Amino acid sequence: MPAQVSVLLIVPDADRAIAWYAEALGAIELWNLGGVAGLQIAGAPFFVHAINPANDSESSPAEVGRTSTRVELFVDEPEVVLARALAAGAQAGSPIVEHEMPWGSHRQGGFRDPFGHNWSVGDKSPLRGLVGE
Repeated sequence: MPAQVSVLLIVPDADRAIAWYAEALGAIELWNLGGVAGLQIAGAPFFVHAINPANDSESSPAEVGRTSTRVELFVDEPEVVLARALAAGAQAGSPIVEHEMPWGSHRQGGFRDPFGHNWSVGDKSPLRGLVGE
């Protein structure tokens, strides 16, 4: 199996985050250790971890007031996913816009989830040429 990269999102309340990602993005819970959980969206794994007050090196964006990371989600229908996230309470970022890229057109927009994480939702065109696409 090739290596995979995933993200672990620090959140104030893991149970609330799990429920929100399930409602907003169709995430499926893979496992839950109480405060730390593995999720996936259409086969793409990611993780949530509740804030640990004893570890000040891991804070949620909502706690520190900013983020330096954007989560990229590549799907077949970005408009549908963005609308679902907004309906579940995400803060609107950019609408889905078509961009001309070296590989052709790419539709992408975004939102901020209730825990302060920025997400971009786009079509799968940047993945063309990768194994399995």
